[in-house]
Amino acid sequence: MFPGTAQLEEERIQKILSRAGFGSRRMCEDLIRQGRVTVNGRKVVLGAKADSEKDVIRVDGERVRIAQERRYIVLYKPRGVLSSLSDPEGRKTLRDLVPISGHWYPVGRLDFDSEGLMLLTDDGDLAHKLTHPRYQHQKIYVVLVHGVPSSQSLARLRRGVVIEGGYMTAPARVSLLHEPPRGLPPMNVHARGATAWVKMTLHEGRKRQIRHMMAAVGHPVLRLVRIGLGPLPLHGLKPGQWRHLTKAEIRRLKESVSGR
Repeated sequence: MFPGTAQLEEERIQKILSRAGFGSRRMCEDLIRQGRVTVNGRKVVLGAKADSEKDVIRVDGERVRIAQERRYIVLYKPRGVLSSLSDPEGRKTLRDLVPISGHWYPVGRLDFDSEGLMLLTDDGDLAHKLTHPRYQHQKIYVVLVHGVPSSQSLARLRRGVVIEGGYMTAPARVSLLHEPPRGLPPMNVHARGATAWVKMTLHEGRKRQIRHMMAAVGHPVLRLVRIGLGPLPLHGLKPGQWRHLTKAEIRRLKESVSGR
């Protein structure tokens, strides 16, 4: 315990740094290991605690300021937009959709040709927990594919299939939809022959995984939309739209990672 702190108010220093925007807890642990963090003028070691309101915490000599309130934004990423905040090639990014200043962490990245639910937050610790593979948060998609998958193909997807690089996907929940998803914005998709909508729930998220999975069973993807991320649904948003999360949604989001 550091002078001037009350034990009930103390937190591990890496958690405080993460809340202040210095990255995930693991990144903040590295700052401590490197001797770049002091509390009340003393270098700290991993595992030390402090009171963010009373103690003077510095990183590389600069005072750490804790934001009073974190921000959480849910958005509908359209096709043709990068899931990042900048692009050296000048392509459209999330920053063009959400013109708010500050340091943001994109959660639930989607490839350039995919669309749907994403989260932006300046809460580094929460972003880390929502994106790290070991936390296995569910992601729900609806996918328009060439052809109509057979029951055998659906069973293969549920068990797991080998995709690019020889990776065996984890078991997934997969079902054939008998009608297009309600409330989904229309889009001109040109396809020869029959098409079908498939609903997929995954707990992993390798790059272009669903596209590779569907290709492995002979049904290339025409359109891919994420409609759920953890406890958050896509309801009410159109492509390019965004909004701040409600207090109830923030609470559910934090509850979904508590104790993990």
